[in-house]
Amino acid sequence: MAFSSPGLQAEPSLGVPGRKRWAMVIDLRRCIGCMACVCADKSEFDVPLGVWRTIVKVKDTGRYPNTRRHFMPRLCNHCDNPPCVRNCPTEATYKHDEGFVLQRYERCIACRTCIAACPYNARHVLPKNRSHVKIGGVVDKCTFCQHRVEKGLVPACVQTCLGRSRIFGDLNDPNSEVSRLVARHKTVVLKPEKGTSPQVYYIKPDRAIAEERYTAPESYAAKADLKAFIRHNRGSRFFAGVL
Repeated sequence: MAFSSPGLQAEPSLGVPGRKRWAMVIDLRRCIGCMACVCADKSEFDVPLGVWRTIVKVKDTGRYPNTRRHFMPRLCNHCDNPPCVRNCPTEATYKHDEGFVLQRYERCIACRTCIAACPYNARHVLPKNRSHVKIGGVVDKCTFCQHRVEKGLVPACVQTCLGRSRIFGDLNDPNSEVSRLVARHKTVVLKPEKGTSPQVYYIKPDRAIAEERYTAPESYAAKADLKAFIRHNRGSRFFAGVL
């Protein structure tokens, strides 16, 4: 992954005139790597074993005793120019006027074109053989909790964040906290060279972790979760290519 040019402010898009422009700022000076955001998304959307709507990358740098641990949450960037939307053959993926990148599950054929097109590896396939959920065998991703935002609530990950490192709001409102943070700080977006215009902005990311590929966490718990996912879905015709 790449930063925006050194010292260059990541300018927000104006979006659709007269509409809200939802975006997220993640202040990495405040992130403590508690994974509450990951758990909140799992709970809010009944995310199956082995896949995540958001993750927190962890990296240790330096040598003992001068070491430091870095955290960097990753999620769908709700791009202004989303390649997943352009490449979806059934228009299952679409861009909402207020900035959300969303899914029409009834149109999704699980071809994984959007997964291949996304430079942030922010999409996954829901297993088809989960009898206790309403949908399966389709692509899923972070939605910025649109269903909550429409009710005047913040996304589940933002509400749960213990360090208040995640801030969500309307970039078209100059008085919103996200607008003030983007205006006052040198923010960074991921992979600006892709021309996607991400709407997730980072404050003070560490280059060592920001340049790593978006992948599943590698903690003991995550590995156990993945093993359970494999056992649960072995034999599903949608299993090939999920990992």
